[in-house]
Amino acid sequence: MTDQPATTQKDAILAKALELGFDVAKVGTPISMKRYLDEWLELGYHGEMAWMKDRAHLRADPKALWPEVESIIAVGLNYGPDHNPLENLEHKNQGNISVYARGDDYHDVLKKRLKQLGRWMAETYNCELKVFVDTAPVMEKPLAANAGLGWQGKHTNVVSKVFGSWLFLGIVYTTLKLPADKPEPDHCGSCRKCLDVCPTKAFPKPYQLDARRCISYLTIENKGAIPLEFRKAMGNRIYGCDDCLSVCPWNKFAKESQTMALHAREELAGPSLDELLTLDDTSFRALFRKSPIKRIGVNRFLRNVLVACGNSGNTALIPQIETFLNHEDPVLQEMAQWALAELKQAT
Repeated sequence: MTDQPATTQKDAILAKALELGFDVAKVGTPISMKRYLDEWLELGYHGEMAWMKDRAHLRADPKALWPEVESIIAVGLNYGPDHNPLENLEHKNQGNISVYARGDDYHDVLKKRLKQLGRWMAETYNCELKVFVDTAPVMEKPLAANAGLGWQGKHTNVVSKVFGSWLFLGIVYTTLKLPADKPEPDHCGSCRKCLDVCPTKAFPKPYQLDARRCISYLTIENKGAIPLEFRKAMGNRIYGCDDCLSVCPWNKFAKESQTMALHAREELAGPSLDELLTLDDTSFRALFRKSPIKRIGVNRFLRNVLVACGNSGNTALIPQIETFLNHEDPVLQEMAQWALAELKQAT
């Protein structure tokens, strides 16, 4: 089957991707993104994410990572929620977890399907390939946009006319020379809802994110205390933030995810802060088994919970918070002190 016309190969590969459960699949080219990435890094917007800079030359150019790559297959998996995530911000006694982290770890779900696609491609076309799901120096979003899955919106995430802002992305580098799909034009127009809704003003300008101000970065990548200027703005967000995604007008066409593994577990849809404060390492690992949240560890997670407690207005939490004043982790001590001060001020 290796002597099939490239167009026939492409059609078969994209059909196989849909058969394996991906919601959309397109083909792009190995474009260079060096100028954009260099500017972003020079501005320091990557914060503590040193890995973004350490292998920037590989991240910016697919051919630098793998010179043999000829085509890039971009796939998307819809993880659309069953409600508007902004509604969760109203429940101040509950921790608000980003939609993508309420079910099973998307890395595992996508990687399994991508490997199945890769095996099929290798067996069918005797080609070489590499698969990526946010675990290598690969810029998935611009590559997906170049392939036509959607366009990078002003919030820097991929927006789809079919799935809104709710797409997990996977990438396949291959030695096959396949006809490329056309990139999707930018349909943001004059809209700036995603920029204006950001509680920490993390967008210096459209299409540019200062990760150091982003709540997703602050609650996940940031290893130290939450900077004072962002604590109140965090509200009850204890892992990630969906605000800029949730307000996108293109979400009116979005559909609830059909992948059950990505649906919110009941215990993660709106966990109570008082119960989360009781977590130790063992119970944390049990609660977040198969979840991406497990990666940040119990102390970093409790740091976020304590900030949410300080913003809750619930003075009944004070006795539990006080137990952290003597915690061995100085960051948790600091967060507890801040939370207590906020709650006592509210009385």
